[in-house]
Amino acid sequence: MTDPDLSDLGALVAVARARSFRAAATLRGVSASSLSDAIRRLEARVGVRLLNRTTRSVTPTEAGNQLLERLRPALGEIAGALDALNSFRDSPTGTLKLNVPTIVARHILPSIANRFLLAHPGITLEISASDTFIDVLAAGFDAGIRYDESIERDMIAVPIGPRTQRFVVAAAPSYIAVNGMPQHPRDLLNHACIRHRFASGVIPNWEFERNGKVVRITPNGPLIASTIEMEVGAAVAGLGLVCTFEECLRDALQGGELVPVLEHWWQEFTGPRLYYPSRTHMPVPLRAFVDFIKGSNERALASP
Repeated sequence: MTDPDLSDLGALVAVARARSFRAAATLRGVSASSLSDAIRRLEARVGVRLLNRTTRSVTPTEAGNQLLERLRPALGEIAGALDALNSFRDSPTGTLKLNVPTIVARHILPSIANRFLLAHPGITLEISASDTFIDVLAAGFDAGIRYDESIERDMIAVPIGPRTQRFVVAAAPSYIAVNGMPQHPRDLLNHACIRHRFASGVIPNWEFERNGKVVRITPNGPLIASTIEMEVGAAVAGLGLVCTFEECLRDALQGGELVPVLEHWWQEFTGPRLYYPSRTHMPVPLRAFVDFIKGSNERALASP
């Protein structure tokens, strides 16, 4: 039996983690057929089936699980050895893969990423924007950005971007002229509201807070959308009230296309955090990014 190719072993780990050839191919930036070919080569060389394949899922066989348990630490050591070579260069190199919410990808991360990449020209930053909660490490990412309530407690979390954010409510002047200005969150039950559906299928309630009092309502209205662009467009067109991150409505509010509603009830919450596992041999690109974020935070605190 010839020795298996290292890249084929890496393909096995990627497919097993993602439980899908297509998902693994997307993460690795290759075709699903190339991963399938790699697994077939590997199985032919070792003489046993390593993955059970159906039209719905891909799962390791008993032999596959046994091999994977031995491979993961070995491949981790190889990655660490390659990362260690960065110490011989003037600046770190490699790829940093981050999984982030769409709001962060659109309104918070761009300026941070641009400054980081200018400071570290040898690093490639790969961003995947998704509002679905996933195990970022199992999916092949180095780290993720999320809000406090969705970060596992065994992760290290570092603030990134604004320390606080707000959910705000707004409507077009034309809508307010016809329907009146709500004075209390419960008034929204008698108004047309434009709602958001997450990729998980969840349509969140709207939550407000004032002087320690929290009010939650289940709004109704003419539109449920999964993109903020469509929601803001509907609000500007006068179809109803929209409730979302302040960053998403700032331009429309400043331009007068929308006006603030229930401003004294807008709820503040802690801003996003970069999170990653506690491990001794952190990939060099991730270490560079963490140091960059921590340095930015220290400079922000030191500025008057």
